[in-house]
Amino acid sequence: MGVEIERKFLVNHTKWKQLNKPKGLKYKQGYLVNEADKVVRIRVTDSGAYLTIKGITSGITRKEFEYQIPNNDAIELLDNFSGAKIEKIRYKISHEGKLWEVDEFSGDNLGLIIAELELKSEAETFTLPDWVTLEVSNDARYYNSNLSINPFKNW
Repeated sequence: MGVEIERKFLVNHTKWKQLNKPKGLKYKQGYLVNEADKVVRIRVTDSGAYLTIKGITSGITRKEFEYQIPNNDAIELLDNFSGAKIEKIRYKISHEGKLWEVDEFSGDNLGLIIAELELKSEAETFTLPDWVTLEVSNDARYYNSNLSINPFKNW
């Protein structure tokens, strides 16, 4: 069984701009199912395309299954079967032995930058980078699936 244990944080824009970071990857994703207890997502990136199924979140843990699919299939699913979409640039940054994924959103979520950290357990400890600010792990507004239907610009 696949499990995702994830913490989410907002990012200080000034410190983020000053940070020496690797090249980001473009992500475009849409949702085939977007319900409180399950999400089915299609994602197209510079490096591949994926179908992801996520269950209900309990704390910061939820079931997650992800499968690579043909790029052409993913584009067709995005164009013909998904409702709202989001676009972002994802940066992968190592900090004190942990891999942080930082999403810089565009479109209707322009101005939003979220740092995510996947953990092995909810009790796992880590050190925050100085460019990370407020934790939003338990604020459902920041779930990508919710950002697709209630974007940051509307808050």
